Amino acid sequence: MSVKVRIAPATESDVGLILWFITQLAIYEKAPNEVTATEDLLRRNLFGPHPYARVILAYVAKDGEPEKPAGFALYFHNFSTWVGKPGLYLEDLFVCSEYRGLGLGKKLLAQLAITAKELDCGRMEWVVLDWNEPSIQFYLGLGAKQMNEWIINRVTGKALDDLAMM
Repeated sequence: MSVKVRIAPATESDVGLILWFITQLAIYEKAPNEVTATEDLLRRNLFGPHPYARVILAYVAKDGEPEKPAGFALYFHNFSTWVGKPGLYLEDLFVCSEYRGLGLGKKLLAQLAITAKELDCGRMEWVVLDWNEPSIQFYLGLGAKQMNEWIINRVTGKALDDLAMM
């Protein structure tokens, strides 16, 4: 079987596809009802005058068939005060189950590493759910180091409203 893979930056015309991937990821993470993103929100926040994040897409063509969307990665930049450089933060990485095992996750991460190096980022970071053992092992196999001493904090909804009023 011949397989061709193409990694490309998403464009505004891909908003529906991006939302579909986000929904598929939420289903995989056992939280399908937590997605509140809409195409309009994604269009404004990914492709508007002040894009907050970027997306790359993976496409696969098997045995000469037309290529099909197979995965995505959504990332944005943070900043390390200790390193004094920007970082690349991977928010979401997802490959459709029928395309797993073809190296797409590795190709998406490699493209992000190229982007990070081109932009002189000091590091790449992401989180993974503690029950997602296949992904944990995948990331460790790529040389990722788990930062177990760090605890994620989040403020959302009413707590965010309350904090903003202090």
